[in-house]
Amino acid sequence: MTLVSGTRALWSLRFGLSLLPIGRTPSPRLPGGFSTGGAPTPSGGGKEAAKRKPENVTLLENLSLLGVDLTKARQRQPGVLRKRLTNEQGVARFLRDKGADAAVVAGVISRYPRAITRSVRHLEQRWALWRGVLASDAEVVGVVDRSPESFFRSSDNDNLERNLAFLSSLGLEGDALRRLLRTAPRTFSNSAQLNRQMVELLEDVGAELGLSPAPGSRETPTQFAVAVLRRNTYVLIRSTRRVRRNVETLRAELGLEDGPLLALLRGPCAEILDLSGDALERNLGSLRGKLSSLGCGEGEAERLVIAFPRVLYLGARNLNGKLDLLLRGGVTVRQVVEKPKVLDFSLKNLEARLAELQAVDYDFQRAGIAVLDLSQKRFDARMKRLRPPQEEGGRTLNLEGECLSK
Repeated sequence: MTLVSGTRALWSLRFGLSLLPIGRTPSPRLPGGFSTGGAPTPSGGGKEAAKRKPENVTLLENLSLLGVDLTKARQRQPGVLRKRLTNEQGVARFLRDKGADAAVVAGVISRYPRAITRSVRHLEQRWALWRGVLASDAEVVGVVDRSPESFFRSSDNDNLERNLAFLSSLGLEGDALRRLLRTAPRTFSNSAQLNRQMVELLEDVGAELGLSPAPGSRETPTQFAVAVLRRNTYVLIRSTRRVRRNVETLRAELGLEDGPLLALLRGPCAEILDLSGDALERNLGSLRGKLSSLGCGEGEAERLVIAFPRVLYLGARNLNGKLDLLLRGGVTVRQVVEKPKVLDFSLKNLEARLAELQAVDYDFQRAGIAVLDLSQKRFDARMKRLRPPQEEGGRTLNLEGECLSK
């Protein structure tokens, strides 16, 4: 063990030397790969700057050599740049050994500078736990690159193990657990108690809407909670207060009985439970106002939300822009209410599709608007059938230029 430690120390020193400009003495190395900074330098003028601990000039040089964006790092966690004890070389080497390239290493530290305060031993333990869920080191690198905070924020690996055990106990195992770690990795740096509180809240909602935990029940409150989490993994990184408020808003505004509301919450409405309460209420109000201005009767907005809850992600400007564009293109508001998924497409996408359909004199009143809701591949195939054959030199050609008639 002593031999291994000594070898690592020599390698750490050699690695540090390779990253320093010629002629500069490397900063002293401590056990675990940490380095101590050289002479500090002030990071700005003014009385407040003078009172603060100055930035570590050696650390700044090392980070620059790693390609770290120091401006971004200062904006994110300025205190890290004033630390005397850091592990930037060890963290960089650790990530490279796992398959991260130089750009990923620089990006991770730029966006979450606190990463360089972690020991390699801690990171190896944490990586092993993540690797037990994800399929490969490359997949772990991808998640860390996208959300470095989720991997480096907590130094409590025991908490991570408790989270994994708790979520697995709910039935979120295998692909379900993998999807959760890929899409909402911050869940696993939450305290296990916070995640438990969210599950308990969802269980309470299920019980309030008539579910029973008794053996033999068709659906238990816990099964309801798991159904919501499978549908929207982001719920676990929101506050219980936010989710409770959204449930109460939907319950009050949609006017549904317990059974239908339960089905909606475990289904498509689960996707909007992570919205801020203010945004949900504001967007619902905008939807009601817009539909009313277009002549829709009372209850039409609620009908649209029940059919397509994701409409509540649309702010007033986005919603109005899409509805106005569709109406100018020959679609009626009644058709939108009946097939609201068309509102899930971007304004640019809708504009392009409407232009193509208008070019072939597509009649929405006769043929309906289902064509606007097709995948891009199916839409392109439909347009090929709708476009008239082209004529060239007395011959009729199809879109591929093949002769159809003379």
